[in-house]
Amino acid sequence: MDSPESRKGAAFALAAFLFWGLVTPIYFKAVSGLSPFEILAHRIVWSLVLVGGLLLVMGRTAALRASLSGGKMIQRLMVSAFFVSLNWLIYIYAISASMTVEAALGYYINPLVNVVLGMVVLRERLSRAQGLAVLLAAFGVAYLTLQAGQVPWVGLALAFSFGIYGLIRKTAPLNSLEGLFMETLLLLPFALLYLGYLILSGEAAFSFEAPDLLLLLVLSGPVTALPLIWYASGARRLRYSTIGLFQYLAPTCIVLTAVFLFGEPFTQAHLVTFACIWTALAVYSTDSLVSARRLRRSLKPAA
Repeated sequence: MDSPESRKGAAFALAAFLFWGLVTPIYFKAVSGLSPFEILAHRIVWSLVLVGGLLLVMGRTAALRASLSGGKMIQRLMVSAFFVSLNWLIYIYAISASMTVEAALGYYINPLVNVVLGMVVLRERLSRAQGLAVLLAAFGVAYLTLQAGQVPWVGLALAFSFGIYGLIRKTAPLNSLEGLFMETLLLLPFALLYLGYLILSGEAAFSFEAPDLLLLLVLSGPVTALPLIWYASGARRLRYSTIGLFQYLAPTCIVLTAVFLFGEPFTQAHLVTFACIWTALAVYSTDSLVSARRLRRSLKPAA
């Protein structure tokens, strides 16, 4: 944080993760009376409108034209669009079903799921610290499963759907805004068909006679796009390891919001599970920072 650009990057990253941790769950709680599928459809439509407008204003449409002409790129983006929409849907459902604490669990273990996916899919080797972190997280999830009598499927589904999404996006070289636009563009026909069905069958919750609700649904666009823009702005100015530490802020805020604002229970089983995962993340983060410092030292020219 020793330069103006770094401090600006930290401010953007802080804004993004605080928004994801505080504003996003409160927003989806406000619309939790609606069907998660209807909320998801609106999120797709209004995100596309907002992000498309921003890309036009910023003059960043060249990459979109190139991606539209590439068959393999479209295939990858179709798969990534499926997994990001699945992640959105599960998160919306979790908040409406008062399972926000479990949703936070998913975002805590996501970095460790990424490590496992890297090992299985990309044949990456785990360090001892990474292996210990994964085992600690697995123990925490197993403990919660035994105590609750059921697998915490919401948390696991959120972690793995976002992990697979990130893995696919590594092979589709588009920035976050361009990628989000293409993904929502590919999802748009399904969203419009579903909303059209709701309107024709008289089951749509929104209408022009209820402008407050319609405005609330339109806000799903900024709720989706704004933190992504801030995150991208922060990531360009900060080291990747620094951004990695910031990402734990969002699920921490989600837990606090769930317990103190939504009144969800935080049991002894949750405490043990989260303690295991917090310890795992501390081990993982320390290992990542030490590895990054070693790499920087090895790249320094000899005096």
